[in-house]
Amino acid sequence: MTDQRKKNYMKLEFPSRTENVQFARVSVAAFVARLDLTLEDISDIKTVVSEAVTNCIIHAYDNNSNGLIDVQVEITDNLISIEISDYGCGIEDIEKAREPLFTTKPEIERAGMGFTIMENFMDKLEVFSEIGKGTTVKMLKYLHCNDKAREN
Repeated sequence: MTDQRKKNYMKLEFPSRTENVQFARVSVAAFVARLDLTLEDISDIKTVVSEAVTNCIIHAYDNNSNGLIDVQVEITDNLISIEISDYGCGIEDIEKAREPLFTTKPEIERAGMGFTIMENFMDKLEVFSEIGKGTTVKMLKYLHCNDKAREN
């Protein structure tokens, strides 16, 4: 029997400009809104998209609007997969970058919590990076049985 899983996806590509953070978060939220998600789930997804896109702008491209950011979202059965990629400078030490409060930009308010927020709001976070070639952040959110949770 062939795999007949339901699958839907979207792809976005846009320049690394701060005004596109809102575009990315609203687009992803609109795409997943048809699912049986709580308002908290949708808010969490919007937040992690904002954090990841902002990281691309600030860290990968150092606020240079000439870079490109790719956002891919895939829905398969009970899973939402969000991948956000840049083609910037890359991350030297991924484990260090994932530590709470670590930042390469201490002058920026709220710096150092992006990966921590993404990890706490999603079910799984993976970071792939290569110096001089860019970074991809892959986040997974499992669709839990919200109907049962609402009954209790």
